[in-house]
Amino acid sequence: MTKGNVAVAHQWRGVIREYADRLPVDDATQIVSLGEGGTPLVRAAALSDLVQGEVFVKVEGMNPTGSFKDRGMTMAITAAVESGAKAVVCASTGNTSASAAAYATQAGLTCAVLVPAGKIAMGKLSQAIAHGAELIQVDGNFDGCLDVARKLAENYPVFLVNSVNPARIEGQKTGAFEVVDTLGDAPDFHLLPVGNAGNITAYWKGYREYAEAWSNPRHGEDAAQLAPVATRTPQMWGFQAAGSAPIVAGHPITEPETVATAIRIGNPASWEKAEEAREESGGVIDSVTDEEILAAHRWLSSREGVFVEPASAAGVAGLLKKQAAGEVPTGKTFVITVTGHGLKDPEWALKNADGSDVAPTKVPQDVETVARQLGL
Repeated sequence: MTKGNVAVAHQWRGVIREYADRLPVDDATQIVSLGEGGTPLVRAAALSDLVQGEVFVKVEGMNPTGSFKDRGMTMAITAAVESGAKAVVCASTGNTSASAAAYATQAGLTCAVLVPAGKIAMGKLSQAIAHGAELIQVDGNFDGCLDVARKLAENYPVFLVNSVNPARIEGQKTGAFEVVDTLGDAPDFHLLPVGNAGNITAYWKGYREYAEAWSNPRHGEDAAQLAPVATRTPQMWGFQAAGSAPIVAGHPITEPETVATAIRIGNPASWEKAEEAREESGGVIDSVTDEEILAAHRWLSSREGVFVEPASAAGVAGLLKKQAAGEVPTGKTFVITVTGHGLKDPEWALKNADGSDVAPTKVPQDVETVARQLGL
């Protein structure tokens, strides 16, 4: 944009202000934002070479609290304020708790977080505590926490901000808008982890809405006059952790288990909508093992320069799995959402492929010795 005759950089304003015409808000809405969204879409050179196509990684760890949850939380807390709520509640495997606590603090609301005992990464737990959330560890898994949170919201004056709240999906769909705005159209395939299944639901909703905007412009506008919108929709490829793959199994998993704590969910709240996204897009929902997830985690860090928490690597693990099986077509465009920053759950970066601890090489205080160690 310009001010006078001088070009001025556009300051990203958060997803609600950037996409207000496509979200359920109006001029009177009191928006609660930390500047979320506008995250990088990074070309993954090594993955592109591997699949003989174009692979991009949507780095959602660059959101304010370090995960994609901020996209939905700005809408959920905005809705909470609009409803007159004084307190919000969520069940969480970690990222939702960090995001809810931060946005509730921004809005001046009390935040209660229910987390499964012993099933949350310390990086996420510390965020929720730092932002002043009332943290309650429930003796059970995530699904049990969500059940309690729902009943709490039904019977007490608190506002539920989990992804069962449609406002969350509205915010998260903006990730698809950003992909299209950057690439100029939808990719051929969009890959992402599946835990509670809100994100695959939201991305599919976003892609469909952008495609509909192209074929049915608003207010009689010519499609060519609109901001870039999708002329197509991608196939949605979602991947669950093998030890926590209820959609793949076709039934809830009572004791889900995986190193990918963010997707350790046995009965996804958005199960049916995730299946709709799969069927309508002609996509797949498959599973990847913990070993495949950790291998993809190392690939991203060491070959693409992108540091993520293990669950975030599930989409990359899925692409590698499909490529090995000869199921990835060449010459296509792929976008993979990596959902959370590596500092959320950093312990896995300190492990070698064989599970042993990474240790620095010790040498004397001598430049020639250091040079030899570096192969110089």
